[in-house]
Amino acid sequence: MQINAAVTVKQGDDFKWQNVDLTDPASGEIRVRIVATGVCHTDAVARDLGIAPFPIVLGHEGAGVVEALGAGVTGLEIGDHVVLSFAHCGECDHCLTGHPTVCGTFNELNFGGAMEDGSHRLQRDNEALATFFGQSSFATHAVVSARNAVKVDREVELAMLGPLGCGIQTGAGTVLNRLKPEFGSSIVVYGCGAVGLSAVMAAKIIGCQRIIAVDVNESRLALARELGATHTVNGKQEQTIERVREITGNGSEYAVETTGVPLVVRQSLQALRPLGVSAIVGVTPEVTLDVHHDLMAEGKSLIGVIEGDSVPRVFIPQLVAYYKEGRFPFDKLVTLYPADQINQAFEDSKNGTTVKPVLKIG
Repeated sequence: MQINAAVTVKQGDDFKWQNVDLTDPASGEIRVRIVATGVCHTDAVARDLGIAPFPIVLGHEGAGVVEALGAGVTGLEIGDHVVLSFAHCGECDHCLTGHPTVCGTFNELNFGGAMEDGSHRLQRDNEALATFFGQSSFATHAVVSARNAVKVDREVELAMLGPLGCGIQTGAGTVLNRLKPEFGSSIVVYGCGAVGLSAVMAAKIIGCQRIIAVDVNESRLALARELGATHTVNGKQEQTIERVREITGNGSEYAVETTGVPLVVRQSLQALRPLGVSAIVGVTPEVTLDVHHDLMAEGKSLIGVIEGDSVPRVFIPQLVAYYKEGRFPFDKLVTLYPADQINQAFEDSKNGTTVKPVLKIG
């Protein structure tokens, strides 16, 4: 069938909506009519740094309605509302032990540009277009593995739910699934974008006594306070490490680092108390550490967390339930954009005007 999709022809290009062809779902796949999709920093990285092949249709926080089922699909029906998340094989040791975020073929399935069987579902003028994260949701329709689709509550506005598939699940899952801070503990969240603010909300849910949000944007710090931060630190105006130690007494027990800035990565470690843990979730370049003083001498831990160490089919419905209870108001992060304003949405995300842009497609 012919659909409309935002095609990126080469590295660094703007997104251009074009007519492309989408083949029918193969065995184990479904076709989804995309209602909305989140704009994520990872899409910008793929566009600007070329971590996936071109030409490509990006987009990996899709939400939509199931329109067609391939052979062998169970657990989903036509008309179901679904959130699309990352691709994973479902068969390797990590997938089978509840850690699909470190699937043995994660990079190949999400960044390799093809479907699991090595073929392509998108074409333009008889040329194959690469798929991103097994979905390519900057489009009116997507064919995805049924394994990547999470059935969600129809009572919740579907257009708001796409970011749960990546950015919001990353922040919340890092706290709830991986760090699991004790009730009454302290945590610092570095960076108050969608990922960081999701971590703030999760820390409130779990009962952290001190939730410290660090950013250089006062409007985002104000939003962090609204969402559950007990303290905020402006990293441009204050000495972050000293301020965290002043608030906590001896440094925080936990940290979530979302910025990918090497200086901030080091701060997240240096502001920990002995035996503290810092979780790195942002795309981060090379960082130079004094391993003895920053890490080993006080028994600290530095860990990487992908997609919040989540099992999407379990975790995303949990987040929706928290949202319905008023305990996870992620809608306060979202600004809806018409699909034809995709390039503006990316610009507003980059300059901080919008915390979480979501493209309204269908």
